[in-house]
Amino acid sequence: MSRTDFYYDPKAPAANSIKAAVSALIRNARGEILLIHRTDNSKYSIPGGELEVGETPAQAVVREVKEETGIDVKVTGLIGVFSDPEHVIAYDDGEVRQEFSICFRADPIGGELRTSSESKAVKWVAPDALQALDIHPSIKLRLDRGLEDRAEPYFT
Repeated sequence: MSRTDFYYDPKAPAANSIKAAVSALIRNARGEILLIHRTDNSKYSIPGGELEVGETPAQAVVREVKEETGIDVKVTGLIGVFSDPEHVIAYDDGEVRQEFSICFRADPIGGELRTSSESKAVKWVAPDALQALDIHPSIKLRLDRGLEDRAEPYFT
């Protein structure tokens, strides 16, 4: 399903839903960050997705990362809770969702890089190479907060 992100856009449609989502900032031993190149909006992103009935947010992170990247992870901390009414995502089925994501820190513990139907590329990226990539501002905020190594979680 294709999507269009509206971020502080006066022409954005009104949100008609909100769903809990999770995402993760994953760094390898070299300090590189695991990113996917999304198929739905062609932007780079940290892996993540919707929380499913019957799972905890941490379980959802582990599942989503494995599905999108092939990498097994262990959740190690909370970066923050991100929800901005000025960021809505319009899907081609008529849903217009307000952003809501719980972002975690996680360590890779196994698996091998692979793409999925949601990722046309998966790669480890050095933090100083992030500026050259097309990353949505909402994901950039999560990356920035995660790289700050804050003692307390961020929240909006």
